[in-house]
Amino acid sequence: MPKTQTTTTQHPRIDHHGARTGVTGSCHQLHLDEHHSLLIDCGLFQGKEAGNRPGGDASQPIDFDISTVQALIATHVHIDHVGRIPWLLAAGYRGPILCSEPSAKLLPLVLEDAFQLGISRDQKLVNQYINMIEQRIVALPYGKWFCIKGTETRTPSPLCKTTGTVAKVRLQRAGHILGSAYVEIDHNNHRTVFSGDLGACHTPLLRAPRSPYRADTLVLESTYGDRNHENRATRKQRLQAAINKALQNQGTVLIPAFSIGRTQELLYELEELINGDGYQRCPSPGIDATEPNTPTNFNNLPIILDSPLAARITAAYRDLQPFWNNEAHARLQQGRKPLAFDNLLTVNSHAEHQKMVNHLAHSARPAIVIAGSGMCTAGRIVNYLKAMLGDVSQTEGTPGREIQRNGPQQGTVLLDGERYRIRAGVQSIGGYSAHADQQGLLRFVKGIKRRPRDIRLVHGEEGAKRALMGELGKLCNWTIVR
Repeated sequence: MPKTQTTTTQHPRIDHHGARTGVTGSCHQLHLDEHHSLLIDCGLFQGKEAGNRPGGDASQPIDFDISTVQALIATHVHIDHVGRIPWLLAAGYRGPILCSEPSAKLLPLVLEDAFQLGISRDQKLVNQYINMIEQRIVALPYGKWFCIKGTETRTPSPLCKTTGTVAKVRLQRAGHILGSAYVEIDHNNHRTVFSGDLGACHTPLLRAPRSPYRADTLVLESTYGDRNHENRATRKQRLQAAINKALQNQGTVLIPAFSIGRTQELLYELEELINGDGYQRCPSPGIDATEPNTPTNFNNLPIILDSPLAARITAAYRDLQPFWNNEAHARLQQGRKPLAFDNLLTVNSHAEHQKMVNHLAHSARPAIVIAGSGMCTAGRIVNYLKAMLGDVSQTEGTPGREIQRNGPQQGTVLLDGERYRIRAGVQSIGGYSAHADQQGLLRFVKGIKRRPRDIRLVHGEEGAKRALMGELGKLCNWTIVR
């Protein structure tokens, strides 16, 4: 696990307890003075960044002093930004967890799932933990300043003329996933902006991020600082082409997808393909994916969401329609259901999952299956892959790296300790990243009217940070730290 790194010895001072040299474990401590600090995110280290520690990846104790932390600000609910919250509480943190209103609804769902997977499935313990989380969550509306007070309650207040205020905080839309925010913090006439994860300007359902007016210090993510994404129209065309090929081959399209963000984007664009571009609306209110000899045109192609967490997150997204963008609201006004269309079938129980896998593997029933995990390392997608990778009629979208690399040569992939031959078609569809690309990051910085004196690049591999640093250097002669 990467060690804490400090960017300056003066106040406000920033200690990076994660995502300084990689893309997981986001956690940044802004020291306002010797006695007060704010924590921006407390995410889980994943993959190689987790390192070898006693207890393995399931144990990530807090290894820094939290005695001065007045509040934890969660930029969004991805696990690499909030996954260490259980260990933060175990370390004695009892302050508020500040986040946007949508994140306040999503955060308990995400942390409950993570707690069950990584700590305990004992429902009594789960309930106690979630109750503790919910008591600490403070939902802040976008675009309004709130004051953090250096008192025992430490509850943010919109009234900033009272004594005891140590900093002002404002959340703004980041366009990464629903509820994502970048954070503006004012202290002693110095404004520090933490970008969190910024999204692409064309992300379905979400309003594009707008640059802050001012940033004296900017802590900027750099995940895709070295590349630009495929545009939305191109990726949709490629998705449609992959689906059409599967229909022609009487195959099943398997799409590994993360539960938050990616799944909802895919559902939104699948509904778009069904209802737009010359397609007619589905003629019937429901479809039985297990019914044999069903006509295999796009209009009644079953789209199967086989992920309990993704289903719960999608339901929460539907409840959060006031935070959707104008395009999505226009579809609602047309009577469309972008995340609850007629073709959509949800698989909940394990028994239903096994039944669906067996049926699709042994029938000529074309379908689209969206399941986790997005990296094909675990979850229900693994059972589909085991059952179908050997079938030449199958196609695959957004697969894991090994399947991407070996699929075109009909190589093999390791799943649950066994090697499986890849005979299925493999298609990689770009443009579905929830992160801003290089152009988007530069656009965000260019839009700041009172530009930063210094920029701290985080949440990126070395090559991405180096490339972004070079492009930023062309814009202005500012101090850039990577």
